[in-house]
Amino acid sequence: MKNKKSLRSGVSVLIVAVLAITAFVRGDMEIWLLAGAFAVWGIWIVVRFGVPYAKAQIYHYKARKIRKQCEAQPQKSKLNIPDVSDPMGIVLLRHVNYRVSSYIQSVYPDATWEWREEFPERIIAKGGVARIQIFGVPDFNFADVTFDQNAGIHCSMLKIIPLSRLKENPAASASTAEEQPAPPQPNTVDPQVWYEVKARKVLKNLIADLDSRGHSSLTIKETGEIAIQQADAEIVKPAFENMPERMFWPRLVKVIEREGMAANITDNGLLLSW
Repeated sequence: MKNKKSLRSGVSVLIVAVLAITAFVRGDMEIWLLAGAFAVWGIWIVVRFGVPYAKAQIYHYKARKIRKQCEAQPQKSKLNIPDVSDPMGIVLLRHVNYRVSSYIQSVYPDATWEWREEFPERIIAKGGVARIQIFGVPDFNFADVTFDQNAGIHCSMLKIIPLSRLKENPAASASTAEEQPAPPQPNTVDPQVWYEVKARKVLKNLIADLDSRGHSSLTIKETGEIAIQQADAEIVKPAFENMPERMFWPRLVKVIEREGMAANITDNGLLLSW
């Protein structure tokens, strides 16, 4: 817009100069003055528009060259920071970064991570799966983070090993995997993580099955077993591993209620109804 205004002003000055010359000057001098006016106007155009354009092209060329050099470097030495130009997008991305960090560090306190998506804010806004790389976790090196339309976050941990490494020494790779220590149990750390990792899928299948057979509630005991009332009898069967201790149940109740179910703490266990 600013460039268009400057160009219009320059054209206006040229027209005024041409009109003045043709009105007051005659003979050979008129031709020389007109040529001089056009020459001055042409030099102004080059300085005003041509030089900045040339500088911009040189800058973009250098930027592309640097970007290609960075992309050619090994992935380990590259810090992947998404380019977000929208200020609101930056704020949204930082909020989600904190949520993902809290989610992962509740199980692995020393973990750090980086995005492996060019535009993660688009996936966050519309929902979908985004890949991240994790550091400081001996068991995993990547994770797929799922964002749903209800602002929920679910994380699937991954261990990705290059095929070339397995071809070079498959026995050593298998031995390394066997020697890795087991991850800390999330039931003593965060009920939200325990629910996402251990309980969500099991509970979803249980409720679908029980609801189809006329049930509307179940009780989760401290051992992780579930109790179902069948007429005058109570049927107990194993269902969940590493059930959080009772002291964490009030937080677990809030997690379950966010999923659209009612939960109450009773003497017999955690009563869920739907």
